[in-house]
Amino acid sequence: MTTSLITGAAGFIGSHVVDHVLNMGHDVIAVDDLSGGFLENVNPKATFIKGSIEDSAFINQLFEKYKFDYVYHLAAYAAEGLSHFIKHFNYTNNLLGSVNIINASVNLGSVKCFVFTSSIAVYGKNQLPMTEDLVPSPEDPYGIAKYAVELDLNESKDIFGLDYIIFRPHNVYGERQNIGDKYRNVIGIFMNQLLTQQPLTIFGDGEQTRAFSYIDDVAPIIAKCVEITECYNQVYNIGGEKPYSVNYLAREVAKAMGCTPRIKYLPARKEVVHAFASHEKVKHFFGNMMQDTILEEGIMKMTKWVKEHGAKKTSSFTNIEVKKNIPESWLS
Repeated sequence: MTTSLITGAAGFIGSHVVDHVLNMGHDVIAVDDLSGGFLENVNPKATFIKGSIEDSAFINQLFEKYKFDYVYHLAAYAAEGLSHFIKHFNYTNNLLGSVNIINASVNLGSVKCFVFTSSIAVYGKNQLPMTEDLVPSPEDPYGIAKYAVELDLNESKDIFGLDYIIFRPHNVYGERQNIGDKYRNVIGIFMNQLLTQQPLTIFGDGEQTRAFSYIDDVAPIIAKCVEITECYNQVYNIGGEKPYSVNYLAREVAKAMGCTPRIKYLPARKEVVHAFASHEKVKHFFGNMMQDTILEEGIMKMTKWVKEHGAKKTSSFTNIEVKKNIPESWLS
């Protein structure tokens, strides 16, 4: 029997990948510390184990016990903007935690492929559309951490022969997303604000653009990539094709939720203004699996799920390390 480890398995993307890997016939060991995910997200057919990727002894024990064939490393705290103000946490969680998983994979010796979800954040203010042959130039600690893990995986292939696949998803949304996290996932933030009758908060003038990626267009490819050995040891952008302004997004989310939007514009954050990627490379290798759900359709699917589950209480990050220049709304 093939056994796969999936970290971040109670999170939004991770839980969907768990479903698809189970459907491939794998035994799945689902690991999460439940700091940002929910146990109810995890398919009961998987073996769930609560634990942190920051705990190297815990990770080593897992690898010794289960002898994984494949590793899907999806655990991360993916708050790009907040990462400027939580550097120590960001690098401990997103970089050093990843190193624990890589080390254990190398030492086990039987891992056939290490699948890693990086981020479009590695590109920074690069030319558009962002393509995999560009030299990354990340502008926030989250993107820096993700790129460092990419480089480490490349080194681990050269030195230890660890095969890998890296995906750079962007702005993924859909069912099971934690809409109570006020620092990330703008579609979820908007929906939670509408459910609690708050104005939609937009940093800057709202004309910054992103391409938004529906979960069912992303998760199946991440899950099934290990079966296509010719795609190993490569990096792939994955996600939605068409960029939209945040203003447009706010109107569409409000329409789907049956609300009239009230928008509160906040001082602009220091962030990349326009970000969207080319997906020609992923189409070449995974074309038969590719879907591109239009934004309005994906929002309607997520809206149905959100209305069934209701609003989430918004909590603040409890250990802000640097308060200089942090958006005021993130301190309240």
